Amino acid sequence: MSSALVPDFSKLRVAVVGDLVADHYLFGEPTRLSREAPVMVLRHRGEEFGAGGAANAARNLRSLGAEVHALGIVGRDKQGRELIERLERDGIDVRGVEPTAEWLTPTKTRILGAEPGRTRQHVLRIDREPEGAPSKDVRARLAGRLEALGGELDALLFSDYGYGLLADELGEVGRELARRGKVVVLDPRRTFEPFRGLSAITPNLGELALAARRTPEELDAVPTIAAAAREVLERCAPRYLLVTLGNRGMQLFPRTGVPMSVAAAGHEAVDVSGAGDTAAAAFTLALAAGLEGSAAMRLANAAAGVVVLEQGAAACRLDQLRSALGVSPLPRAGEPLKA
Repeated sequence: MSSALVPDFSKLRVAVVGDLVADHYLFGEPTRLSREAPVMVLRHRGEEFGAGGAANAARNLRSLGAEVHALGIVGRDKQGRELIERLERDGIDVRGVEPTAEWLTPTKTRILGAEPGRTRQHVLRIDREPEGAPSKDVRARLAGRLEALGGELDALLFSDYGYGLLADELGEVGRELARRGKVVVLDPRRTFEPFRGLSAITPNLGELALAARRTPEELDAVPTIAAAAREVLERCAPRYLLVTLGNRGMQLFPRTGVPMSVAAAGHEAVDVSGAGDTAAAAFTLALAAGLEGSAAMRLANAAAGVVVLEQGAAACRLDQLRSALGVSPLPRAGEPLKA
């Protein structure tokens, strides 16, 4: 695939349903060791607000050119308001996002420090999380919104960050849309079973291990990764299982056919935050545009290679993707990537 053959995604209508997460960055410059404790004192130099989780997946879909609808919940809090405003500024339809008083918007505050002119280093992360999962009523309302929108969609991406939103109610709608020929992809965290029979599932190695009831350490070689993938394919029956392996690239297991692999881009990653969101978004769009699995994997791999060169959860633009694909390695058939 040459960069000139990357599809035009602008005619595609895609919905992202899942856990909307707020990313908060605090930047500081190290000055001295504290006299109160053996820790570094950082002088505040600024802060930024970003979109994580399903919100980051939505931004990547939009940045690649698709028309995007975000569906999910946020709290009636400052973080929820800022997250909705951020998505609106990016041109994403947020009418399917419900602010609810019973929810606390998940927020990841990352503290980064560096001397002037140096790359910022991740010092600490503080997570602000809701207690428990969204109620059944909230999940049912969201499923109803997705069902009403489904006929207008070309593709649907479920983005699970483990907060309990993606359960049977939404799984049922996703399965029905897949039966009707829509491209439906699950980017999982813990939940697989309610999403049987989709177009694709895109776990990382840890998520694959969890689904196969193993530890990540057990998936340390070609045969164990392949065996775990076959178990998930049997149980969940997606058309494709795309396993992201970080700096070892990606492995594609089709329901029928030969596994394919692609090596990661040969760049030193600056920040891997959100790279899985980018890969899932690009893979979803590629399938919706009619690409076969191996070509879609190469496109997803190139997009992930773009965003790991930026700090924080970033969105890959179409021009960046086309440029990256000019030098991205070709998928190869046969055995998975070696450990």
